[in-house]
Amino acid sequence: MAVPDAIHIEQVSKQFGALKALDQITLKIAQGEVFGLLGPNGAGKTTLISTLAGLARPSSGRVSVMGFDVQTDYRQARRQLGVVPQELVFDPFFTVRETLRIQSGYFGVKNNNKWIDEILENLDLTSKANANMRTLSGGMKRRVLVAQALVHRPPVIVLDEPTAGVDVELRQTLWRFIRRLNADGHTIVLTTHYLEEAENFCQRVAMLKAGRIVLLDTMQNVLRQVSAHTLRVKFDGSPPASLTFTADAGDGWYAMPFEQFDQVEPILLSLRQSGCIVRDVEIGKPELEDVFIRVMQAGNEASQAV
Repeated sequence: MAVPDAIHIEQVSKQFGALKALDQITLKIAQGEVFGLLGPNGAGKTTLISTLAGLARPSSGRVSVMGFDVQTDYRQARRQLGVVPQELVFDPFFTVRETLRIQSGYFGVKNNNKWIDEILENLDLTSKANANMRTLSGGMKRRVLVAQALVHRPPVIVLDEPTAGVDVELRQTLWRFIRRLNADGHTIVLTTHYLEEAENFCQRVAMLKAGRIVLLDTMQNVLRQVSAHTLRVKFDGSPPASLTFTADAGDGWYAMPFEQFDQVEPILLSLRQSGCIVRDVEIGKPELEDVFIRVMQAGNEASQAV
């Protein structure tokens, strides 16, 4: 029997009156994958997650989680999924531990104290286990949201802007735990505006614009769309016409793309031979941000490429 995709989205559209929030989205995410869902505000990321979680019914198309249709087999599909929302939603009348026990009960999970203790420890929440939710800081509340999403041990975890507005310590703690969960076989879907996070953790990414996927590829292939490296040089004088330097950050800094490291010395030699005095040199590697900006500026062309 074939192993089902962790997430299978087929020709999904979602209409809100005249607004088409999702437009013919088709996407497959394999089990055990770390997948990035990127796009500007209003691109449709949260609508797609709401559809995936069964909170919004698609106008057309089908969505399944671990082989279970989110509409016709909602109960089983929802058990496969843990969602960490953007908003800090919590019940102010319970402690952290009580909140997690109640969440376990929603999924019919009994005798869950050992796993709850493990989650609390891994998210550095043990000292807050008996604290009332309303007394926690924003960062601690976000940790509890992550714990709630994990309490029923779902094979698929969706993180919707999980580190937005949180401190560096929480970000590192969260990603250590997420790495461990992924190593144990969990599928991770991440939406984030921190493109460095997606670059460091995601194996594949989809970029959304106006409800459509305008780029879908492996991170390795995405980064190949920009020059392999950038040479930044600070020098006095005028470069020779043969070198295609562009003014970078001012103050004598110029930038030039290059493919192979053996190109660097000939470039610097040409500068020196033209009378330029080299003051400083930096080499930058390609970044996801470069691709993201270019794709968002030329979404129609990228859509045809997909």
